[in-house]
Amino acid sequence: MELLLDRAPPALESAALRAMFTARKEVFIDLLKWDLPVLAGVYELDQFDDPDAEYLILLDRGGRHHASARLLRTDQPHLLGDLYPFLCDGPVPTGPTIREITRFCLDRHQTASERRSARNQLVTALAEHALQTGITDYTGVAELPWFTQILRFGWQCIPLGGIAREGARSLVGLHIHVDERTMDGLKRGGVYEPAAFRLIGAEGGVA
Repeated sequence: MELLLDRAPPALESAALRAMFTARKEVFIDLLKWDLPVLAGVYELDQFDDPDAEYLILLDRGGRHHASARLLRTDQPHLLGDLYPFLCDGPVPTGPTIREITRFCLDRHQTASERRSARNQLVTALAEHALQTGITDYTGVAELPWFTQILRFGWQCIPLGGIAREGARSLVGLHIHVDERTMDGLKRGGVYEPAAFRLIGAEGGVA
């Protein structure tokens, strides 16, 4: 599989991003019924998909999307700081070396074993990307069942506060610290699974 790091280009010119935004619509809107904006009836994008957003996208050689995540700077507008600060007992963690993981998306059109492998590869890629680029911490907002999975991955993850209800969902703010012990922790947790990937950068905004 191929892992791409990309930025949102004008008018969705990137095939990798089109595949990711399509998969996000199928998962978060069609399956999970989240109330999110849709572009052209096909793509899920929101106000945080701006030129500074970064993406890890796991594709096979044919360009099929398997998994992806969006990374937002925490010294700029992001979900935890702007929409969910009440999930933190203290100040929202922010800074130039802290990124927020959002839209962790596993493609619907996979078997259970494929989804697990894609999940593991994406988690591993997130840790590797942090270590390679100087990111020291990740934050995020997760539903409680997903948060309990994240805790078992083997990395240093803690809740930022208590559980809050939003409609039918129970939400938790989370904080992941990444350092030289992280990869060994993922291996012990049975999650470590490296992917063959290349990184591509593109500048621009989203239409």
